[in-house]
Amino acid sequence: MADNSSNDAYWSANLRIIMISLVIWAVVSFGFGILLRPMLSGIAIGGTDLGFWFAQQGSIIVFLILIFNYAMRMNKLDREHGVDEE
Repeated sequence: MADNSSNDAYWSANLRIIMISLVIWAVVSFGFGILLRPMLSGIAIGGTDLGFWFAQQGSIIVFLILIFNYAMRMNKLDREHGVDEE
């Protein structure tokens, strides 16, 4: 019974990390890059407006940051639950 609750806690934490990452990715790529692009067009960054930057480069950079963040958080979670690779 204790093993089952530990598995449930592990997968619950895993799904929470995944959902938070997906929401951040959706907000940055779809929200800032597409929906909020007209509102961000007045802010200049790197010679172009901020909305275009998010659509072209910002969402990719945030995606890469999310990948590394996910890997670090999952390694920590694996160690906490005793399922890490040694």
